[in-house]
This record gives sequence, C-alpha cells and structure tokens, in this order.
Amino acid sequence: MATVTAGISGRPARTDLLSGTPRAHALDRWIFVFMAAWFIAIVLVGFIPDSIMKVGLVRAGARAPFPLVLHFHAILMGSFLLVLLAQTVLMATGRRAYHMQLGVVGMALAAALFIVGLILAPTMYHQVWGGAHFGPPAVREALAPVVPLLENILILQVSAGLLFALFIVIGLRARDRDEGLHKRMMILAVAAPLGAAISRMHFLPSTMPASPLSINLFVALTIVPMLVWDVARNRRVHEAYWIWFPVFVSVATIENLVWDKPWWHATARQIMGV
Repeated sequence: MATVTAGISGRPARTDLLSGTPRAHALDRWIFVFMAAWFIAIVLVGFIPDSIMKVGLVRAGARAPFPLVLHFHAILMGSFLLVLLAQTVLMATGRRAYHMQLGVVGMALAAALFIVGLILAPTMYHQVWGGAHFGPPAVREALAPVVPLLENILILQVSAGLLFALFIVIGLRARDRDEGLHKRMMILAVAAPLGAAISRMHFLPSTMPASPLSINLFVALTIVPMLVWDVARNRRVHEAYWIWFPVFVSVATIENLVWDKPWWHATARQIMGV
C-alpha cells in the first residue's frame, strides 16, 4: 500500500502514492525504474557517438590518448547508473532487503565518483593546456581556442559535482525517515551531471559555447516524466522538487552569470595552477 510521510518540514503527514511498493497503479512502482533507464539512455546517446569519434582520432594520432582517470570515471559512472537501475527494480519488486544491501555499493560508488571527478577536471585541462602551449605548431593552433572553452566547462563540472554530492547526501539522510524524499532525491541527484551527455548531443538546439543555458534547460527537462506522473498521482508537488528546483536554478543562474567572464578565466587559470 501507499505510505504516509511527514517529510522534513514538519508539516502534517500526507499520503504519497509513489512511496513504498503500492499496488494501486503499476507506474507507481515502476516510474523510478523508468527514470533510471531513461538516464542510462541519455548517457549512451550522448557518449557513445562522441567516444567512437574520439577513439578514432586517438588511433589516427590526431589527439592525445585518454588519461587513465577518464577510464576510471567512465567505469564508475556506468557502474553507479547500473546500481541505480538495480536498486529501483529491487524496490519495485518488493525486495527491500537486497535493496538495502546493494545501497552500500551505491554509496561507495557515489563517493568514488565525486573524488575521481575532482581529479578528472584538472587532468583534462592540463592535457589540453600543455598541448596548446608546448605542442607542435599545428597542435598549438588547434588547441588554443579550446583552453578558454575548457575554463568555461569547468564551471559546469564543478557545479555538477557539488549538486550531485549535495542531493545524494540529502537522499541518504532521508532513507530511514522519509522514503518518498529518499527515492526522488536519488533520482534527482543523478540528473545534475547529465549535462555532460547532453552537451554531446549535437542534434539538439544549443546555446553553447556562448552560454550553458541550453544545457541547463535540457537537464531540467530530464526529470519531467517523474514530475508529471508524481503530480498527476499525488495532486501536489512533492517537497523533493521544492528542494531541487531552487538549488538547481540558483546554480544555473550563477553559471550563466560567470560564463566567459574575463575574471573567471583568470580565476580558472589560478585554480588550475597555470
């Protein structure tokens, strides 16, 4: 049956049809499974063509080989998404004990992802910066305009990492006292870094490289299926979205205000130590 939760705000408890494993409607159990699979599809569509193209460039000697940390990041992200899918399936089929056991793996992967992300961003930047300053003339010419773009993308990388970590922590803290908030927040946390895949979908309309607005908008759109079903079933906007949207919009606003400003490029170079 559906669960009744009071949430983190202390307001009177309200029925939440999407919590627990309700039998009233199949999608009440499977909407979270759909969202996990939807996110995996977004990542595959964004990264597979881009990765194939870049592997071809590496083999042709047209770009440097991928650093080892990039492979670690890809493995960790793929593993985390598969664990998320497994977690949602376990809850949808009523196997809560297995869900809790697998959750330990999920927490370890989330922590590892955050740490590897802190290593990946400067590694990729220094690889390009080094080629732009010390490579052969043709390489320097090709990479010179890429360095400022990477400095802008650093804004998105930092924001995605912080949002992912923040929402994961909120979701984990709620797992014992507010199942509805926990389930939604774990999904919403994964939406934050999807901009990396979306930016590689060149068939989508884009404001890049002038601004990250299009990426912000498409990331927000990724959660619409869950939000629409949620509101349709519960006749209200769950507090998880009231937490996610203000934080996401605030961070997106800062990203657009900072984007490509001369002082930001100078700051990014200081952060990168170049």
